[in-house]
Amino acid sequence: MRSGAMPAGTGGTGLLHRLRALGEDWSDNPAAMPDARKYLIFGVMAFGQFMALFDIQIVSASLSDVQAGLAAGPDEVSWVQTAYLMAELVMIPLSAYLGQALSIRWLFVFSAGMFTLSSLLCGLAWNMESMIAFRALQGFTGGAMVPLVFSVGFTIFTGKQRAMIPAILGTVSVIAPTLGPTAGGLITSVFDWRWLFFINIVPGIVVTVLAAMLIRVDKPNIRMLGTIDWSHFVAMAVFLGGLEYVLEEGPRRDWFGDPGIAIAGWCSAVAFVLFLERAFFSANPIVKLTPFRKPTFAFACIFNLVLGFGMYASIYLVPVYLARVRGYDSLQIGTTVIVVGIAQLLSVVIAAGLSQRVDMRWMITVGLSLFAYSLWLTGHMTSQWGFWELALPQAVRGLALMLCIVPSVTMALGGFEPAELRYASGLFNLMRNLGGAIGIAVVNTWLQDNTRIAAARFGEALGHDGREATEAVALLTAKIGAIVADPAQAALTAQAMLARVVGREALTIAFDDVFHVMAWMFVAALILIPFCRPAGAPPPPEAAGH
Repeated sequence: MRSGAMPAGTGGTGLLHRLRALGEDWSDNPAAMPDARKYLIFGVMAFGQFMALFDIQIVSASLSDVQAGLAAGPDEVSWVQTAYLMAELVMIPLSAYLGQALSIRWLFVFSAGMFTLSSLLCGLAWNMESMIAFRALQGFTGGAMVPLVFSVGFTIFTGKQRAMIPAILGTVSVIAPTLGPTAGGLITSVFDWRWLFFINIVPGIVVTVLAAMLIRVDKPNIRMLGTIDWSHFVAMAVFLGGLEYVLEEGPRRDWFGDPGIAIAGWCSAVAFVLFLERAFFSANPIVKLTPFRKPTFAFACIFNLVLGFGMYASIYLVPVYLARVRGYDSLQIGTTVIVVGIAQLLSVVIAAGLSQRVDMRWMITVGLSLFAYSLWLTGHMTSQWGFWELALPQAVRGLALMLCIVPSVTMALGGFEPAELRYASGLFNLMRNLGGAIGIAVVNTWLQDNTRIAAARFGEALGHDGREATEAVALLTAKIGAIVADPAQAALTAQAMLARVVGREALTIAFDDVFHVMAWMFVAALILIPFCRPAGAPPPPEAAGH
């Protein structure tokens, strides 16, 4: 019996040892913690990032269901998206200050916990006002998880391990918003729109608990909470919130022709000036712009702005084309656009390996060139393109994204001390989100304008020589007349069918024009690369850790 008692004691001792290890503090030297714990911490935080990014787009395919469920108007329901994006944009740069005050551990735990609670509240919303308030809370609290995982990854990993961080987080940054609309449509069709939010509860609780148990990479400085420059915070909130509102609502409301958009634009501009004044002259600014003193960081942020424009605009445009031109449902759209994510996953190791062997400037040159090429290929769409026609451009874009994201993240966040790394991470991620917001707003406007222009040109061509159009309408009328007894009704139906064809083709031409303009924008970004500081070959793993 005694001999049988030993293993139980040994097992109990081993369990006690593991529990003590979970509580061990590595804040003095986080890079020295065991690899297994590093990967576990990074995995938990990366999943939190995925949840926050996934929820940006998860409701986009189900807004009509939310609108019907809450008895809201079409103008009101757009705020389900806008409120989340405005709040998230404010939190991303603020997370550096709060992380330093509360510690990364407790800020992440608070963010994940409140994100989970706000998801529950969104699912329980009783009217549109409550939904907007809870979505704003969800975006604000979820926004902190995105930059924190970048700063922690570059703090705890060194050498070859660090090279994988940009590739993994870059993949999460693209796949999460890509999957959002498809997953949201499926959840709504199978269950109910409220499950778009309830689905976050269980994984959110798991992430919150594991984060509290595992993350111990720094120490809090609670005194910073008592010295917050509130004028700086208000200026930043008005500047970023107003800018996001203008970009999100502008295409729907005739931009500055709408008084509300004009007022928001002026408030945002004034707040931006005050934000800069406080950033430079405040004794305790909530956002430090000192990382921009490093030229490599500044150029990397510009690349990230351009990349955010192209990445989010293409993620937005392709599903819109498939829905409006091809009439695809959410499942068909999801299976078509997932090619980008698959190509990204396959290229993660390639991009991470190249980042250890190739000058970052050459790598991002190839990435931007391939991205431009993929957009140019997509700019040759016809109204009959589907999965197979879009497969090659999307696969090229998935590879190009990795070749852009990995060097830009490495250029931006490499070489910073942990205290400044937080601010650099917040600013860098802010640039990507700003690029995405600007991109979606701009391409929406381009799409509307180019559709009108293409439709007008079709009208001019048909009016100049209308014989073929008249013959086509007559032929359609004759065919419909064989089914419909009323000749006048048959003629009207034929004219409506021709109008739909013209509208579809005009819209397709507009999509092509937008993709071509985006391709030239990425070509123009190549001009900046020679001005980046020559980096040469990356340092060996031993040097990278110091």
